[in-house]
Amino acid sequence: MTTASVIDVDYEQPAGSQAGSVCDTRHAWARVPPEPSPDERTALKARIRRLLNDRNAVMVSHFYVHPDLQDLAEETGGIVSDSLEMARFGRDHAAQTLVVSGVRFMGETSKILSPEKRVLMPDLDANCSLDLGCPVEQFSAFCDQHPDRTVVVYANTSAAVKARADWLVTSSCALDVVNALHAAGQKILWGPDRHLGDYIQRQTGADMVSWNGACIVHDEFKALELELLMKQHPKARVLVHPESPADVIALADAVGSTSAILNAAQRMDATEFIVATDTGMLHKLRTLNPGKTFIEAPTAGNGGTCKSCAHCPWMAMNGLVELANALETGAGEIHVDPALGLRARVPIDRMLAFTAGLKNGVAPGSLVAGIGAA
Repeated sequence: MTTASVIDVDYEQPAGSQAGSVCDTRHAWARVPPEPSPDERTALKARIRRLLNDRNAVMVSHFYVHPDLQDLAEETGGIVSDSLEMARFGRDHAAQTLVVSGVRFMGETSKILSPEKRVLMPDLDANCSLDLGCPVEQFSAFCDQHPDRTVVVYANTSAAVKARADWLVTSSCALDVVNALHAAGQKILWGPDRHLGDYIQRQTGADMVSWNGACIVHDEFKALELELLMKQHPKARVLVHPESPADVIALADAVGSTSAILNAAQRMDATEFIVATDTGMLHKLRTLNPGKTFIEAPTAGNGGTCKSCAHCPWMAMNGLVELANALETGAGEIHVDPALGLRARVPIDRMLAFTAGLKNGVAPGSLVAGIGAA
């Protein structure tokens, strides 16, 4: 039996601020599965296909996991997408078992939307710095300090934090939701990603206080290094995820979610792009745009040992061996307390109704009326 290696994840901890605090996740860790040989990869994929069929299961994978898991999901009738679309696809699919390749909050969201289904993950220890950095007890206390504010939380949070919120948002719809709440005169309490919150506040002008969390991947992009890379590639367009620091966002030609970055790369007439998001995204970008070049945005700074190390260590915990074992044994099953799941579903359903209403031409104000702090 091969034993997966263990790496320590250490990063510059965000300092406390008047707006909020963050728990200490500097000693977080992740197991990185070894790469299987070509023969092992072929055998594992065949085994997983058989198990998916036997277990009446479907795979949903995030853009940031290993290319093997992205490809296998699509080859077997599943999808590769962002966290909420993964959960929505699983809810609407006939399969009774959902296999979620991603991080824990994604598995929880799938279970919240599909409580009657079995939800498996390759490794339950695959987590997220935004989730780890926003413990529900501390976040609830922060909310209690601002009872007049509407609580809006990002999808990268635990079921318990979602249950404490008035609204859930993804990076695809956060601007629309907050803009509508702002137009309705509501003040916002935002959590947990401070960079995304700052970006939304700048774009909307909303009155916001923010929890002080950050993604350990996007937080490390460096504007100075990015400017140097842009000089080396003067024709390249820059695509940036809004979880990145403000000075990095300021250099972007397009800012948006994973889906928005994919759309921008296909829409723009450039043939060269610099991409500031998790490097797992490059697989799908290159697959959909075979005639274009995609370059990793730099994370290096003083003392940096590489120009870009922008890959989530917890996303890297998802592997073929772990996926096959989860299907074979039922290990890695996600459980969410039913009562908690019902409360957490409320802000999710509000967001789904809001985005559906926008697509159907409903006025944003009517979609947020009466929902939020008293």
